[in-house]
Amino acid sequence: MTIQTKVSICLPTCNRPELLRACIDSCLMQTHANLEIVIGDDSRDDGTAKLIALHYAGEPCIRYRRNVPALGQARNVASLFERASGDKILLIHDDDFLLPNCVERLLAQWQRHPDLDVAFGKQYETDPHGRIDYAASRRLNIACHRTAAAAGLQVPPGRAGILQMFPNNGWLANAALVKRIGYPSQYGTCCDFVFGTQLCLAAQQVCYVDEYVSCYRKSDVSVSQTTRRTPHASSLAAWRFLTALPLPLELEAARPPVTATDRADRRLAARLQSRVLRGAASGVRQPPRLPLWLQPEALLPPAEDLESRAPGSSPTARTIGATGRPRRASVRRVGRTKGNSPIGVSRSGCEVSAHGHACSVRIGRRTALTSSRSSQQPDQASCRSPRCTSAPIPR
Repeated sequence: MTIQTKVSICLPTCNRPELLRACIDSCLMQTHANLEIVIGDDSRDDGTAKLIALHYAGEPCIRYRRNVPALGQARNVASLFERASGDKILLIHDDDFLLPNCVERLLAQWQRHPDLDVAFGKQYETDPHGRIDYAASRRLNIACHRTAAAAGLQVPPGRAGILQMFPNNGWLANAALVKRIGYPSQYGTCCDFVFGTQLCLAAQQVCYVDEYVSCYRKSDVSVSQTTRRTPHASSLAAWRFLTALPLPLELEAARPPVTATDRADRRLAARLQSRVLRGAASGVRQPPRLPLWLQPEALLPPAEDLESRAPGSSPTARTIGATGRPRRASVRRVGRTKGNSPIGVSRSGCEVSAHGHACSVRIGRRTALTSSRSSQQPDQASCRSPRCTSAPIPR
């Protein structure tokens, strides 16, 4: 079955021909031969078109189209889904790339589970030059709950999307389901997270493969980096979508809890966005930045910087008790970061993180919703307690 199955690799690109070539080459190196590479180009110039004509003119599996005018990120991906003619669809962005056995490994899951709808694996994290950072990759996958213990069918399937187990690309899914879901354009920079959540909620079976299948390139030109510390940050948009999403009862435990502090943060974010609009109308060039507690992807000191710092006094974390009143939770002395941003571990063993979600920490008979600031990057921080069901805010 897997040899005859045609796979459509959908590849959106925009003004990055030097990165696109590495991505296309990784697709052509796949051990599964029956595939097509569908490219949608939103570039402002003809640099990408020249690259395709020069290096890939003789590749019959490449179907290239330049969008004039440009469609934008979400509509470009949606058009690729419509153009795909394969039985399965795989999405990969132009700055990321696949490992040679990606399609073969994911497609093999349909032999084990004939009713499968979606399969995905782990991602390597690389620097802008494509060099793999193994320590960062391990932290990334642990934060996204991609561990050996979680391998296999996900029950319920929608949990994989809500917890951001489902990656932004490098996944494989039935083409009919992907086309039925589409790629929503109304959610801005978090459209990939919204799509993944909706796909997993609609799927009958979702399988996680505990193997590395793709590489996520972390660079200054990626969407998550260029929108950091602005009201348009992808993490903030995803948080808003997830807190308002209606869920079945069995999935409510996976939703990040909404506290009184969260509601106040939402009101402040709305005021900041209003200021941005007023500033744009008056000609102000620099929009106001979000406060640190509203922006989980704020710039923070690197891990090696923290290790070199001497331990400080014991920090504390602000919590909301069962009565809704603020109180203090003591944490073990760990250290202190630049700007006195505390890091620590609560009595229950949950890490006190501040990358945008509230850890559900069991203390005796009451549950405290903990939120503080952390030195960890948003894709590295997560609660390591087996009793914590909170989901990290998506990138």
